[in-house]
Amino acid sequence: MKENQRNLKSIKLEMALPLLTIFHASILVLFTLFSFSMISHADTENETLLPIDSRIPGGIAVIPLKDKTDNVSFKGKKVWKVNDRNDQTWAVIGIPLSQKVGQVEYKINGKDFSFSIKDKAYREQHLTVKRKHSNPPADQIKRIQKESRLSKTAFTTFSNINKNKPYEPFLLPAKGPISSPFGLKRFFNEQARRPHSGIDIAAPRGSNIIAPADGEVILTGEFFFNGNSIFIDHGQGLITMYCHMDQLDIAMGDTVKAGDVIGKVGSTGRVTGPHLHWTVSLNNSRIEPLLFTEN
Repeated sequence: MKENQRNLKSIKLEMALPLLTIFHASILVLFTLFSFSMISHADTENETLLPIDSRIPGGIAVIPLKDKTDNVSFKGKKVWKVNDRNDQTWAVIGIPLSQKVGQVEYKINGKDFSFSIKDKAYREQHLTVKRKHSNPPADQIKRIQKESRLSKTAFTTFSNINKNKPYEPFLLPAKGPISSPFGLKRFFNEQARRPHSGIDIAAPRGSNIIAPADGEVILTGEFFFNGNSIFIDHGQGLITMYCHMDQLDIAMGDTVKAGDVIGKVGSTGRVTGPHLHWTVSLNNSRIEPLLFTEN
């Protein structure tokens, strides 16, 4: 009888051991996953979140600074300084599309420094259009010149908006495919035009346009080429422009938060169909907007 009891206990123990092994393994897996999650979360908290450094015409140079008070300038203009999540300060320099390849100089506290610009072969687009579509009417020249001056004033604005705030990536201002990329070289009847200074997002008419980041509206209007447009100042020479809008939902002087609806997609101005033209300008240089987006 006792022998049978011992055998029964032995059998029960043998049956329990695999279950205990599986239980311990499960606990180990859960602990490992939890630890990995905590480490990943910590890494995300401490990662250096900045615009993408791209030292090409139409790109940006992201340069670490030793001190928050460093004065940085490029081509005689003050440049944007931004802090990352670790409170490190960086200078972000906008590189014009017209910039030649080679070394370019900038200054920190009056001392000369330099970085190298690499070449970028932007796509070309050759179109044959009627003359009336390639050149504006003579009676609109004064209007176009006035609008050009207004735009220049907006693009050269340098304010303290968002100063000392940690950098946050831009949201895309509209949902849709990019129908025309930044830097596209356009030729109308084989006549070279200015390269495309932003991106076109092929969003449906009437769909929402949102602010990609916090800022203040510094210019709105109905422009000959750009149609209904909005300019937002994000601080320290970082300006964004939204064109061909069907409807403006904000006015000059309004403050906006990232994600706020600012208007609707349309086809106003000199365009053939509804889309959003989005320009990002830094120290009065038009740069690739996608360098500022999270994706």
